Amino acid sequence: MTASEGADDIQGYARLAGVLGVLTLVAGGFGEAYVPSAILVSGDPSATVRNVLAMESLFRWGFAGYLVEALCDAGLTMAFWVLVRPVHRNLAMGMVVFRIISTCGFAAAMMLWFGALPTLKAAPQLATLPADDLAALAYTLLRVSGFGQALFSMFYGVANVIFGALIYRSGYLPRVFGVGFVIMGIAFTLRTFLLVLAPEYASPLLLVTAGIVFPPFIVWLLVKGVNIEKFRGRAWQRVTT
Repeated sequence: MTASEGADDIQGYARLAGVLGVLTLVAGGFGEAYVPSAILVSGDPSATVRNVLAMESLFRWGFAGYLVEALCDAGLTMAFWVLVRPVHRNLAMGMVVFRIISTCGFAAAMMLWFGALPTLKAAPQLATLPADDLAALAYTLLRVSGFGQALFSMFYGVANVIFGALIYRSGYLPRVFGVGFVIMGIAFTLRTFLLVLAPEYASPLLLVTAGIVFPPFIVWLLVKGVNIEKFRGRAWQRVTT
């Protein structure tokens, strides 16, 4: 691909990333935030299990929302790579690797989340287990899933540090987003280590950085995209060196 061809295509990838980002925000917000908040009752396995069974449709739709988010996240990884590869191809590939690990680890954790429903629906086959034990098992799956999601967000954090650094160096995307992604990545990574080493300090407020940085960046990609002239210069520089 020549520098000129890359400049012609890049706005399309920027818009694609914007659309996928919007879908990610909507589907992820529903499946990972709203539904768990409606179903989980902290410290009360019995109430949580009753909610899962009483709101089975909501539980299933929530997981479907996560699946949509996962599909969009895979597309975002590809689009982000295209956006920043002229800056440094190897670092851009590193960002891709960390995002893929994060997505796969998160998927494994979400499998445990959905596994709580078939566990409860299999009650006749598990008749030898007391009802309280069955509820505790399903509740444990939900809680371990949440912890697994938090652990694998470390890889997402590292990916964002790399992505932010590449944005900052690019010249064709606003540097403020680069700084924002680096801060967000550090916050996500720090929270994972705090969950392991000092759980009492692992504040969810560290994750608020994503809500501050990601939505404005997605809007920018949809409305403004990249600076074509600066992108062409960066792409040409990569081709000739």
